[in-house]
Amino acid sequence: MTTTSTVTLADQRSVSKGAVHDVPPRRRRFKPGAGRQHHAGPFAYFALAVVGIGSLFPLYWTLVAASRTQDEILDSSPPLVPGGNLVHNLQAAWEQAHLGKAIVNTVIVSASITLATLFFCTLAGYAFAKMRFKGRGALMTAVIATLTIPPQLSVVPLFMMMADIGWGGQLESVIFPTLVSAFGVFFMRQYLIEALPYELIEAGRVDGANNLRIVWSIVLPVARPAMMVLGMLTFVQAWNDFFWPYLALNQENPTLQVALGQLSASYVPDQSIVMAGALISTLPLLVVFVIFGKQIVGGIMSGAVKG
Repeated sequence: MTTTSTVTLADQRSVSKGAVHDVPPRRRRFKPGAGRQHHAGPFAYFALAVVGIGSLFPLYWTLVAASRTQDEILDSSPPLVPGGNLVHNLQAAWEQAHLGKAIVNTVIVSASITLATLFFCTLAGYAFAKMRFKGRGALMTAVIATLTIPPQLSVVPLFMMMADIGWGGQLESVIFPTLVSAFGVFFMRQYLIEALPYELIEAGRVDGANNLRIVWSIVLPVARPAMMVLGMLTFVQAWNDFFWPYLALNQENPTLQVALGQLSASYVPDQSIVMAGALISTLPLLVVFVIFGKQIVGGIMSGAVKG
């Protein structure tokens, strides 16, 4: 009996050892070298240099043209370095187009549209992403369908509506039609679907928070990166908008782009002064990007990682 039990135990151990060795090794989840930092080669630096130079050249040429005379710009061999007429051209553009009032109007319009778009689009995006209500899918489809309608089709009825209200030539006629955008609603919805877990919302409700408290304490901090990206895109679009402000406003109360259009409306416009006005309109955007550039890039990278 003792010998038989000993053999049996030895056989079981050998079988168990053989079974362990026969199990195929588990596949690695990550490839060798995953997570390592890759160093850019000469071609990558060359491509980045070409893209950077190509992106900055229009701004540099605007500076060169704004600091020269029209004869120098229209010469067969145009200059490639700035000249000494920059201050004179900037003063001429400022006085001829009344850019002081135009810049104030543009700041009011762009800031109002940006803040309103962030507020309404974030609330609507949160509702479509995390709240359950009847007709949610149909409403979201209708919002997306508005993106397929060309804005030129709504110009005539919108202009008539603003005239009936009494906002013809006023900044309200430019601000109120663009307080919310379908793209902003869709953008915030897509971001909050992935970035905002239901557990955070349920935890807030367990603590006794109402919907307003949840939006203020949970939704807005989570949506901040996407809001920075949407705010920058909305601000740039509102700042550079020309078509609707040109129709809705007049020469006595213009935005910056409408005022710049007046510089080139003469029979033979001075291109150096026009470029000086364009340089003035570009500088505020550069300042905004320098101030909020880190947050904007962080928001873009956050969305890329989540995707």
